[in-house]
Amino acid sequence: MEKIYDTETSFAELGDRTIAYRSYGKGKAIIFVNRFRGTLDTWDPLFVAKMAEKFNVIVFDYSGIGSSTGSLAPDITVVAKDVKDLADFLKLDSAIVLGWSYGGLVAQTATLLYPNLVTHAVLVGTNPPGKNEVPIEQVFYDAALKPLNDFDDEIVLFFEPKSESSRLAAKASHDRIHKRIEVEKIPSTMDVFQLYFGGGDTFREDPFNFREQLKKIKTPILIISGDHDISFAVDNWYPIINQMTNAQMIVYSATGHGPQHQYPELTAQYITNFVEYV
Repeated sequence: MEKIYDTETSFAELGDRTIAYRSYGKGKAIIFVNRFRGTLDTWDPLFVAKMAEKFNVIVFDYSGIGSSTGSLAPDITVVAKDVKDLADFLKLDSAIVLGWSYGGLVAQTATLLYPNLVTHAVLVGTNPPGKNEVPIEQVFYDAALKPLNDFDDEIVLFFEPKSESSRLAAKASHDRIHKRIEVEKIPSTMDVFQLYFGGGDTFREDPFNFREQLKKIKTPILIISGDHDISFAVDNWYPIINQMTNAQMIVYSATGHGPQHQYPELTAQYITNFVEYV
């Protein structure tokens, strides 16, 4: 896992902006699409390392976030272009996309907009397009909008505070992440938060009818959720998944918004099996 910590940041020069990225491992490319306020450093290194045993894992910072230049767009379709532009820069004819949280919204958008690029979509701790019945819990806003989050916030945001095993997993994941993290790169101001929320609003308003498109798309989709996700409740998938063409779902009990950080090795194995057999 030390190679994960030692990997240097590279930069995709895209003319109007520069996208910061890191590449790990060999094999079919899987592009990790990040959460609200996520940066290159906020993925659990153990999860990245296990995925890199089978795939070429590519993590990146959105335009205007972390080490990337430009500006984060308040339109989710524009944000999804980061995925396509980075893939083009890396000369990838095809890739898997793995989107977590807000990144799951971006990953779904990229899957629908660029079907010739995306072979599989893995959606972690996220929700489908359009109106969803179960809203974000207030406790998310109370913790997520602080300028700087501490470990106690992380337990609330990404794990299940009521579960001792989840709390222990939170500490282990926190310690792995904080072996290498540039905290100053993490977005911390309300003006940037509003850009993320603008993208979420676009996805929820669904002007392009993505919800109906998602039901019909033949691209294999794997949904991975915790049973108590305060941001994107797993319940919101139930009205749509039985109408989808090629989707599978995994739900972890006593787990919150970051199932891949609570169960990094198991989640990596599920994803590997999914890509290999579907």
